[in-house]
Amino acid sequence: MAEKARLAKAQANNEEPKDYQSRLKRHRRDSAKKVIFTAAVVIGAILLVTLYIQRRSYHSYKILQTSEQEDIVSTKYTEMDGKILRYSPDGVSLVNKKLETVWSETYEMQNPVADVCGDKAVIADKDGTSLVFLGKNGSTGSVTTSYTIVKARVAKNGLVAAILDGGDNTWINFYSTDGSLIAENQTKIDDPGYPLDVTVSDDGIIMMVAFQFVDGGETTSYVAFYNFGDVGQNEDDRIVSGYTYEGIVIPQIQYLGDGRSVALREDGFTLYRGNQIPKESKTVKAKKEIVSTFFDDNNVGLVYKNDSKDKLYTMEVYSTAGKLKFSKDFNIPYSTIKMSGGNIVMYNSSQICVIDGNGVQKYLGAVDGTISDFFKIGWNRYLLVLDTGVNVLKFS
Repeated sequence: MAEKARLAKAQANNEEPKDYQSRLKRHRRDSAKKVIFTAAVVIGAILLVTLYIQRRSYHSYKILQTSEQEDIVSTKYTEMDGKILRYSPDGVSLVNKKLETVWSETYEMQNPVADVCGDKAVIADKDGTSLVFLGKNGSTGSVTTSYTIVKARVAKNGLVAAILDGGDNTWINFYSTDGSLIAENQTKIDDPGYPLDVTVSDDGIIMMVAFQFVDGGETTSYVAFYNFGDVGQNEDDRIVSGYTYEGIVIPQIQYLGDGRSVALREDGFTLYRGNQIPKESKTVKAKKEIVSTFFDDNNVGLVYKNDSKDKLYTMEVYSTAGKLKFSKDFNIPYSTIKMSGGNIVMYNSSQICVIDGNGVQKYLGAVDGTISDFFKIGWNRYLLVLDTGVNVLKFS
């Protein structure tokens, strides 16, 4: 009776018995432990699956889609925002992973060359005078240039820079997405030199140009940054920063995004950083003669040739901060090497190889037919262009 009275009094006073409170605390502790244990198991499983996928190598492939009605001789292909940009002297089309046409545009060019950045692209008639500007829904504009086109590059926002050959002088023109001229810059062989390459920042404000000239019998390169925003309006020719490299050839430059850019030199590479006034951030010197380079927004790669028959080549892959990520020997007699979808892809006329961004070889093998091109179009999806047709494949 006394115990019942105590419980009744405790309930009347909104108090719980001590043994009930103890059991409740114990239950909460046990529940928390179960939640933590379950979360740890799930996280561990995710990590194991991720590690397995990262380390997994494939030994065969499966063809998912195929098209044998392609004019492989005159048609070229490149990845565009997870789809395939297919272009030829007669026109251009965007194709999905099932090789179905999303849209198509016609034009007439002799030697079309494409440059793609995200969902924007430009088709230039190299040594001709036609430029076609493209977005995810098709053509956004076109222009006929006054001089022959040497090279054209597109920014992520669709603005285009083009090097034009005017004979004694060259021109570097800047175009809007509809083809209207934003700016033009005349250059001379002796000042500041002949433009070898051009690239544009994601926002279209900075145009980076690599010039080459001869100074006292020595080949010299000059990398200039043009600012077409407010910061550059009071500068001569809108050049906000420039760097001279004596005795060095710089054949290629590239904007990497987030205010970063790179100059690929014959003796290594130089990185720059800055959204308005780019500055040198780091130079990496090559250990041997460079035979190939490759890059994307997160990686810069160099390939050296070795004397050993067992190790034909060595690749070094660096972060865009200039830190070595990995070094790897390989024996593939490749004809093309490039970054594609975060992977390093290599191929020759009969073999393909894929290495991921951590240096793990994902696939190496021969294919039936003569390879014209090979690149990644999605997760474990690749486009293989052969002399007999076009295939979408996955590794297994």
